[in-house]
Amino acid sequence: QVQLVESGGGLVQAGGSLRLSCAASARTFKNYAMGWFRQAPGKEREFVATISGSGGTTYYADSVKGRFFASRDNAKNTVYLQMNSLKPEDTAVYYCAANGFYTSTHSESYAYWGQGTQVTVSS
Repeated sequence: QVQLVESGGGLVQAGGSLRLSCAASARTFKNYAMGWFRQAPGKEREFVATISGSGGTTYYADSVKGRFFASRDNAKNTVYLQMNSLKPEDTAVYYCAANGFYTSTHSESYAYWGQGTQVTVSS
């Protein structure tokens, strides 16, 4: 069982930055690929980014490529999402998720999910 707790969300103006954190309880955190997803009101949950267990491989949704950056600190059991040049359309609840096998852009590949953190970008 892996427990995930996100933090770092908030209200920011367009063009600003936020860094989300996701702390994991897993004893073998380095074995888990991690994903970031988001869900805006009235929309389906969508893929944002994923990072391999070592941190050496990352993939991003086209909508955030070049603005968002995923990283992790396995010594702290924490994964991060640095979000720059934020846009109002980035407003959503952001979730981190853990996958015991491989990086994936598909939410169904992830067995463990955090509770989410709200990000609101004002215009």
